[in-house]
Amino acid sequence: MLRKQGFFGNESGPNLAELLDLVALGTVADVVPLDHNNRILVGQGLARIRAGKCSVGISALISVAKRNPSTLASTDLGFALGPRLNAAGRLDDMSLGIELLLTDDRAHATELAQRLDGLNHERRQIETEMKAEAMLILDEMELDASAGKKEELPTGLCLFEPHWHQGVIGILASRIKDRLHRPVIIFAQTDDGSLKGSARSVPGLHIRDALDAVAAHHPGLLSKFGGHAMAAGLSLAADDFNRFREAFDSEVRRHLSAEDLRREILSDGELGDDELNLELAETLRAGGPWGQGFPEPLFDGVFELVNRRIVGEKHLKLVVRPAGSQQVIDAIAFNTVDDDWPVDVKQVELAYRLDVNEFKGKRSVQLMVEYIEPV
Repeated sequence: MLRKQGFFGNESGPNLAELLDLVALGTVADVVPLDHNNRILVGQGLARIRAGKCSVGISALISVAKRNPSTLASTDLGFALGPRLNAAGRLDDMSLGIELLLTDDRAHATELAQRLDGLNHERRQIETEMKAEAMLILDEMELDASAGKKEELPTGLCLFEPHWHQGVIGILASRIKDRLHRPVIIFAQTDDGSLKGSARSVPGLHIRDALDAVAAHHPGLLSKFGGHAMAAGLSLAADDFNRFREAFDSEVRRHLSAEDLRREILSDGELGDDELNLELAETLRAGGPWGQGFPEPLFDGVFELVNRRIVGEKHLKLVVRPAGSQQVIDAIAFNTVDDDWPVDVKQVELAYRLDVNEFKGKRSVQLMVEYIEPV
C-alpha cells in the first residue's frame, strides 16, 4: 500500500522478508493459529533462521537455549525461545526482550540474552516452588473430601497464596489445569492488596463468558476481567476471594459435568515397531511447522519400561521398549514426576510425538511424551 502511494519515492522500500524470523517467533510464541497463511510465514521464517539470516537477537536466544539453528523447529520457538523472552515481562522489565529483538549489536544481544536466560531460570524456580505449594493445598482438599469434611474438589478451582508471584500465576494455572483437567484460576496479591487472577479453561467452558456470568449475578464482585474462551485475567478485592470462589465453582458446575472433567486424548493411532525410527521422525519434522490449530501427529501405545529417572527436578526421563520387541527408545515427559507410581512398574501406556534427539553430533529418535500412565 505504501509503495503504491509513492511513500518511498524512488527507493524500493524495506524488504519485509528480512522480518520473517521475527514473524515466525511472534506467531508461534503467542500461540497464533497456524492457518494456511501463517504456516507459510512461519515456514519461511524458520528457513531464514536455519540459513543463518536471522536477527542477532534471535541468534543470541538460540545460543543461550542451546539449540541448533540449522535444525530449529517451531517447537523450539514456542518452548525454548518464547519463554526466555516472556521471562522479562514476568519478573523484570518486558523492554529487555524488545531491546534484544531490535539491537544490531551482537555483543549487546548476547548480554541481553544471558540476562533473559537467567530470568527464565529464576522463573522456573519460582514456578516449581509455587506448584509444590499448590499441590499441598490440593492434597489437603482431597484429604478433607475423603474424610467427609467437604465435598470433592471444586469443578471450578481457585487457589491463592499471598506470596505467590504475579508473573507466574498464568503458568501455574496451566499446569494445574493440565493435571486436573478442569478450569483453574490462580491468584496473587498485588501491591495495593487486591487480588490478580489468571484463569485457564478446558473444552466445554468459555472462561471469559463464565466470568461475565459471575459478574452479572454478583454485581461489584469483580473489579475487572477480560480474556477469551480458554484464558482470562481478572481482579477482585482480597476480602471477596471466598465469595468469588464459591460463585465461580457454581457457575462452572452449570456447564461441566463429571464426564467433562475426564481428559480426552485424540491419537493418530499406534506405530509398528518398524515405524519407530529416525527416518519417520525426520519426515514428520520436515512436515511442519506444527503448532496451534495444526498439531503434530500424536501416537499411542503400551511399552515395556526399561529405566526411568528424574532429570532437572521435574522431568521424567525414560528408556522404553515396544512390547515384545528388543528395540530400546529414549523418551522424556516434561513437567512429570513418578512420586505416586507403584514401585514395580513394568509397563507404561504413552501418548507421544516422534522427535529427533541431537547429542554430540549424533541423531536418534526420541519420544516426546504428552501423557503417561503406568499399566
